[in-house]
Amino acid sequence: MQLRSDAIRCGIPRAPHRSLLKADGLTDEELKRPLVAVFNSRNDIIPGHNNLDKICEAVKAGIYMAGGVPFEISTIGVCDGIAMNHDGMHYSLVSREAIADSFECAVQGHAFDGVVLIPSCDKIVPGMIMGALRVNLPTVLVSGGPMLAGRDRDRKTETDLNTLFDAVGQVTRGTMTAEDCDWYEHTACPGCGSCSGMFTANSICCLAEALGIALPGNGTIPAVYADRDRLAKRAGMRVVDLVKKDLKIKDIVTPAAIHNGMALDMAFGGSTNTMLHLTAIAATAGHPIDMHDWVDVCEKTPNLTRIAPAGPMHIEDLNAVGGVGTIMKELARIDALDTSATTCHGDLQEWLDHCPEPDGDIVRTKETA
Repeated sequence: MQLRSDAIRCGIPRAPHRSLLKADGLTDEELKRPLVAVFNSRNDIIPGHNNLDKICEAVKAGIYMAGGVPFEISTIGVCDGIAMNHDGMHYSLVSREAIADSFECAVQGHAFDGVVLIPSCDKIVPGMIMGALRVNLPTVLVSGGPMLAGRDRDRKTETDLNTLFDAVGQVTRGTMTAEDCDWYEHTACPGCGSCSGMFTANSICCLAEALGIALPGNGTIPAVYADRDRLAKRAGMRVVDLVKKDLKIKDIVTPAAIHNGMALDMAFGGSTNTMLHLTAIAATAGHPIDMHDWVDVCEKTPNLTRIAPAGPMHIEDLNAVGGVGTIMKELARIDALDTSATTCHGDLQEWLDHCPEPDGDIVRTKETA
């Protein structure tokens, strides 16, 4: 099998390159395997990213189990929540382009055969996808997973980051005490993961499933679940399979896949930022869309679920009833999905055939929407 990385490891002229790779600890046997970039935005400050070291190790294990050699590469990230309401927000959207640029530089500069994207939040997810589309290699995305929801004092009502923004306004108006606000400050964001509502991060991570570049469960399996680690291992194994099949990201992110992403967005009522990012992703893929396309999909697609901030449920609740696959199964039933699209894990329709039916409460049917 001829590989892209042969450009840095085959023949006498590449002896210096091989020597540098051996300085990384690689053996001659490993230098015969596919070389896979693991593009990781792990950092200490973003809650959705401070668990990505564990996700990365699982991805690398999966790549190695499948016969590849993983190489971790790091990039930046900005948390919209922490950047909000001060000069930091000037740097959020532009970080998307910086991330795409850094991806292109690192991956092209080292002639990798495939790549696994490990983002979680805000502009980092679309930035990595856009970089991957520029380079066009076999690609799988696996995020760090959503945060669990917090719990109010009654232990029944779910809370999230948006609860804090509302609380600040209520304290300012005098309808909530500072002590109650302090309760939410300590409980609404209980641990690692991307903020637990259908905000930008979780919206784009769910859309990655519809685009076909992420495995089922990527958008909804909570960050703290062991199933998230297993998903990461499967992502590592899957990318090696894609390299062997020479199935690249642009073979997957087709007009059909982009339509499916738009339809899912309307069906789950995601962050309005998804329109900004999916439009940019489509343009980078070479299949541009505009507001007329969005309006057309919006008019034909029912809203099937109301995840926070549109309703009381959170991503973990959607995960419990089947996640993205259940929503897409209903969209396919009502002919709102293009089932000619493919995915990194196989035939789209075959996947949907094995997904649960809508539960009627968290995910509704067209007739009960």
